[in-house]
Amino acid sequence: MKVHEYQAKQILARYGVAIPRGKVATTPAEAKAAAAELGGKVVVKAQVHAGGRGKAGGVKLAAGPDEALTVAGQILGMTLVSKQTGPAGKIVHKVLVEEALGIARELYLGVVLDRSAGLPVMMASKFGGMEIEEVAAEHPEAILKEHFSPLAGLQAFQARKLGFALDLSGDTLKKFVTLVTALARAYNEADATLAEINPLLVTSGGDVLALDAKMNFDDNAMARHPEIAAMRDLDEEEPLEVEASKFDLNYIKLDGTIGCMVNGAGLAMATMDIIKHAGGAPANFLDVGGGASQERVENAFRILLSDRAVKAVLINIFGGIVRCDMIAAGVVAAARNLDVKVPIVVRLEGTNVDEGKRILAESGLALQPADGMADAAAKVVAAAR
Repeated sequence: MKVHEYQAKQILARYGVAIPRGKVATTPAEAKAAAAELGGKVVVKAQVHAGGRGKAGGVKLAAGPDEALTVAGQILGMTLVSKQTGPAGKIVHKVLVEEALGIARELYLGVVLDRSAGLPVMMASKFGGMEIEEVAAEHPEAILKEHFSPLAGLQAFQARKLGFALDLSGDTLKKFVTLVTALARAYNEADATLAEINPLLVTSGGDVLALDAKMNFDDNAMARHPEIAAMRDLDEEEPLEVEASKFDLNYIKLDGTIGCMVNGAGLAMATMDIIKHAGGAPANFLDVGGGASQERVENAFRILLSDRAVKAVLINIFGGIVRCDMIAAGVVAAARNLDVKVPIVVRLEGTNVDEGKRILAESGLALQPADGMADAAAKVVAAAR
């Protein structure tokens, strides 16, 4: 789950991370009033779940309330297109109006899980305000890292080590240490998968603030954080993914033409790989789970076929806990109810596989059986073409 910049800042502020004064606006008039309240000179920032907003025209400086009114009118309602939004872009419904601050330095700070080490890692860099992926690719030595225990948290000496490497000293170093340890605590306690500040601002007066903020969260942990779950903005999410979440389906929309319905995440990944190997492109990741019911299969099939890009469907089921006959019955029911027009290739193996194949064969539907994954991939790629 993702949240907007202003929401990430609200969460971080609870843990002691210093942030600029700001207000959210949904109309140009609200932006003007916010600018007047904040002292005149402000930055108006589009609130969408994507980076690269500045380059896309979604971040503008306003010298006073009247100019804030004008630039907010330009940003609100615009379709913001950046590398992270894709060519379709995202419509801006809100802006964050923040006080303009004197910038002495822009740094980078972020926490993610390092899966190779099995620990969260605090990363810092002197190259703030830039895409960290580009920095890592071009200047890997510029990325400073400190792994820390999720139980003990980031220690003060580790924060000081990062601060020294960033050439900070005096009161600025102390403020940096406070902010870094607070960021690590927020990451741990909020069950985040990413907590990033880019840029981390060092003002001309030596203050250290989160000028921008990004946080992603573990969906499975949101039951422990209802206040964060309430921040979910469905307008920013793929509609089919939102629909799938209502039925506890693991669905991610992709940009190919072959719909995939599989049980088990590992098999789903392997299915997408073999489709690519056969010369096709998957339209989605869809794991119906190990204990899927017939109703769940029907809903999964309906969501999968709602994607207009889908030209053919591959159903790849290995029956362990979930039975092949139950999957087959769900597929047949869904195909009849939805009046399916695209080719469907079905590969079944495992529990009750013979009964499942019988149900498919006697359905009267144009379902292509497949023997093995390679055969299934070859057939569905040919059908999609």
